[in-house]
Amino acid sequence: MPDINLPLDYTSSLSSDTASSVNSSASSVTIKAANARRRSLTIFNNSTAILYISHAATASAATAKTAIAAGAFWQMPYPIYTGVVSGIWAAANGNASIYEGA
Repeated sequence: MPDINLPLDYTSSLSSDTASSVNSSASSVTIKAANARRRSLTIFNNSTAILYISHAATASAATAKTAIAAGAFWQMPYPIYTGVVSGIWAAANGNASIYEGA
């Protein structure tokens, strides 16, 4: 098996993951507050509607950075954005499960 050398900040981020949940809404909601220590962010859409994600205080379908299909998950790509993450669903049902490594 080959050796795997991970960057130091990656391995240190494994120690403090937090899980949270946000109820779906047809108006913009905060998915995760800004966190300068964020090293990873994964969002699972537990809804039958599309979840639109924005890297701003307010989300809209038109300005979203990404759209998460119903029942799908999304992992924030590197470099990790540490500002506020907001979301809005196409219809309000279900929730989002959020996992943040810091």
